[in-house]
Amino acid sequence: MGLSSVSGAVSVPPQGRRTGVAAHRPGPSPAADPAEEHLAEEHPGDGPPDPPRPHVVELRLSAFAGHRRAVFPLGPCTFFVGPSGSGKTTALRAYGALAALAGGRTVEEAFPDPTACVPERARPDAQRRRGFRIGCTADGPEGPVRLDVAVQAEPEPRIVGERLTAGGVVLLETALRDPGRRSVQAAWHTAGQTPVTRAPLPDDRLGTALLPLRVAGTTDGQRRVLAAAEQLVVALRSVFACDPRPERMRAEVPVGSGRLLSGCDNLADVVWRTRSECTRRHARLVAAARAGCAGPVTDVAAELLAGGTVRGLLDRGDGVRTPLGRLGHGELRYLALSLVLLTGPGVLEVDPVREVPVALQTLGVLADGLDRGLDPVQRAELTGLAARMGARGHIRLVGSVSDPSGLGETDGVTVVHLEP
Repeated sequence: MGLSSVSGAVSVPPQGRRTGVAAHRPGPSPAADPAEEHLAEEHPGDGPPDPPRPHVVELRLSAFAGHRRAVFPLGPCTFFVGPSGSGKTTALRAYGALAALAGGRTVEEAFPDPTACVPERARPDAQRRRGFRIGCTADGPEGPVRLDVAVQAEPEPRIVGERLTAGGVVLLETALRDPGRRSVQAAWHTAGQTPVTRAPLPDDRLGTALLPLRVAGTTDGQRRVLAAAEQLVVALRSVFACDPRPERMRAEVPVGSGRLLSGCDNLADVVWRTRSECTRRHARLVAAARAGCAGPVTDVAAELLAGGTVRGLLDRGDGVRTPLGRLGHGELRYLALSLVLLTGPGVLEVDPVREVPVALQTLGVLADGLDRGLDPVQRAELTGLAARMGARGHIRLVGSVSDPSGLGETDGVTVVHLEP
């Protein structure tokens, strides 16, 4: 079996990171606050409710860096909390790597430093192989779909085992049979005259993401495999890892695509675009700025300068317009994170599944150290905004914070506690 074949290569000592314990408070109903209607212009008017969007509900780090047998529940708004060294950043890095694999990236692209992902005391097997194991579960129209992946990190990175499961049925399983070949033997559910179909798949990419190219879909079993694979890929793929860098947000920036970069360097360019194109969302951004920035705020604006550059401004309403470069470190991070939560794939630098309507996708936002540089008011406003946006189903936030105070009292927030 694909996963058992790597188990001997990933030996972990009895000590390890304790499994996260989550506290969850159910979020408000989308109709609870009329002022908080879904702002995406791509859903105008009334109509039949959308089917449930595929979304990740669980992250598993069976043997990954400092985590061992860890299972983390993920809600619409999830925060990892714990002291330095407890593995908060590692958990978010694992989520991002799974998203990269689902998007078609190679194992080397998803794990730039695979050796760092191997448990510290893992011993190599007779072939000098060491590796790690991660996985997740995505819920949606097909019900819970579980993915487990075994990755060999040494002597060279490759995916040596993969299992896709739904409803207790193994829909895809891969295993490394011949270490001398750059392929794994795959078997997927057919449920026709032949129970399973076997074929080689490359060992540097996620087999689940390749199934639409290999499975004909002529039997009920094959269609079930395709539906489960699509749900998992859609749930994972659209991920925006956000880490605003205020030192890069203060300067004037060239007018570009209007799509926000991961470091939010081009915040002014995005405001220049969204202020005219997304008026309802922009109004919400202004309200957020008013709540979290010092002094009066009547608008978040941008102005075009000579030479094709643009700079962001806070309009104070009395003829004074404060350039974003004069704002504090925390104000800039707060403003950028608010914009991320209020927008979508069309404005963020992400690669959504173009074959699936936006209305059926969920944007995942990863924010490591979300509360870094924020004061208590800014953090509370941002947490509430994330919970409200998550309750509408079009965005899910997974972040880490150093200070957990008050998070457990926020509706719609899942808190995962880690210990070193």
